[in-house]
Amino acid sequence: MSENKENIRTQEEKDLIINARKPEGELGDQLLDRMNESHEKLAQWGVSHLDIEKDDVILDIGCGGGVNVERFLKMTENKVYGLDYSEVAVEKSTKLNQAAIDEGRCEIIQGSVSELPFEDNTFDIITGFETVYFWPDFVNDSKEVRRVLKDDGIMFICNEAIPNEGDERQKELIDLLEMEIYSEDEFDEYLREAGFSDIICFSKDGQDSLDKELVTGWLCVIAKK
Repeated sequence: MSENKENIRTQEEKDLIINARKPEGELGDQLLDRMNESHEKLAQWGVSHLDIEKDDVILDIGCGGGVNVERFLKMTENKVYGLDYSEVAVEKSTKLNQAAIDEGRCEIIQGSVSELPFEDNTFDIITGFETVYFWPDFVNDSKEVRRVLKDDGIMFICNEAIPNEGDERQKELIDLLEMEIYSEDEFDEYLREAGFSDIICFSKDGQDSLDKELVTGWLCVIAKK
């Protein structure tokens, strides 16, 4: 994997990227459009590891622009929910999935992973694409995810980043966004602490969504309640 040492982000790029944590205003809207497109290959690769049944009820946490909600609506005949704490993301995801919302097959909700507005044992699958970096308390928030999963339900995480101490651009991103990037071993440890079992990690080198000339690490994690 490339060390990506050179710091080449302009202030304009930084102003846009800072919205990745909680998209707001016009820049947040622009970033969501960009993420919908740039994360598509990552999402397709990650979802290829999921076994989705026609009757699965699915929640996508940190639903952003709503493309993964839209994706899951084509993979299950049951209901799909999206949750995000960004008002801009909720508006954008709602607009994209309005037809399914009108049919009663989809709900988009503004809320926090730390206090999910759902009853116990509600979902078959709960996903998080490019979002766990920003969870306030990963272990406790994962316990909250586990609470609303059905028995044998699946928690699925898909990240475009694996810790790389030699990557100066990654360090810059961590400082800029106040984010946490977890390794496979950390995911295994923290998810077991949260009560999950049968934890499987998949990883590969992939294209950086912010700079397509750079190589980054892709990682997805599947954990069972």
